[in-house]
Amino acid sequence: MNRRKFIKSGIIGLAGISALQSGRANVNPMLSYDTIVDKVALGNSGLTVSRIAMGTGTHGYNKSSDQTRLGTNNFVRLAHHAYERGIRFYDMADGYGSMPYVGEAIKTLPRENITLLTKMWTQEDGSDNVESVSENIDRYRKETGTDYIDILFMHCMTNGNWSKTRTHYMDGFSKAKQDGIVKAVGVSCHNIDALKEAAVNPWVDVLMARINPFGTNMDGTPEEIKNILATAKENGKGIIGMKIFGEGKHIADDEREQSLRFVLTEGNVHCITLGLTSTAQMDDAIRRVMNVVE
Repeated sequence: MNRRKFIKSGIIGLAGISALQSGRANVNPMLSYDTIVDKVALGNSGLTVSRIAMGTGTHGYNKSSDQTRLGTNNFVRLAHHAYERGIRFYDMADGYGSMPYVGEAIKTLPRENITLLTKMWTQEDGSDNVESVSENIDRYRKETGTDYIDILFMHCMTNGNWSKTRTHYMDGFSKAKQDGIVKAVGVSCHNIDALKEAAVNPWVDVLMARINPFGTNMDGTPEEIKNILATAKENGKGIIGMKIFGEGKHIADDEREQSLRFVLTEGNVHCITLGLTSTAQMDDAIRRVMNVVE
C-alpha cells in the first residue's frame, strides 16, 4: 500500500470524532484527526516502523518520566490511542522505567505489528559497575512481556571513542542479535563526536540523534548534524530524530511546523520520536507530521 492510500485509509475512532467535534483550528480537510501514521523502512536494518515513535522518556530520570507519571491506566490508554492512530513504535529505556508500562499496554496488541526500542545505560570496560548484558536483556524482555526486542541501544553516548571503551556491551548486544532476541543494535547520541562515530561504525544498525532547526539542545549546528546524518544514511544506518521541538522550548504553532518540516524533509532522518502526554497532543502531532510528508 503506498503512502497516499495508507493515509486515506485512516480509521475514524472515538478519539478522532471527539477531536473534530471540539472545533480545533487549522485542520487540513484532507489530513484530519482521522489520519493514521504511515510506515518507513529504517535504513538497512531490515525493520519497517511507523514514522512516529511514542517516546516514553520526557524528563526521564531515576526510573520515571512524564509518561510513566501519568499512571498505568492513563499510560495504557495513551499507548492504545497511539496504536489506533498508526503509531506502532514504542521508544523506551531502562532509565525511564517505562518498559513495564509498555509491557502492560501491549498485552492485548499483536506483537508482530509492534516495534519495541529500549536503551541500556553503560559503563566503560573495566568499571566496577559493568553489568551483565544478557541478564539485563532477559529482564527487559520480562518487563515488556515479549520474547525479543526489536532495537537495543547503548544509551546516551557522550564521546567519540565509545566503540573502544564499551566493547563488553557491544559484544553482548551482538550475541543477542545473533541469538535472535534482538533484531538491531545501535546508540543514542548526545555528542557530535559520538554521532560521527555512529555514522560510520559498521556495528551500528540504527542511531538516534538530536535534531531541530533551532540548534536547541543539539550536539552541533543544524547544518552540521544534517550532514553527519547524510553520511549515516549513505552507510545504511536507520536514523531516528529526537528533541524535535528542543525539549519543549519550541512549541508555538509556527515553530512546530518549521521544525517538523526541516527534520522530515531536510534532516536526513527516517522517523522521529515524540514525547507526548495526551491524546490531544498526539492527534495534533500526527496531523502535522502527515501533512508535511504527504
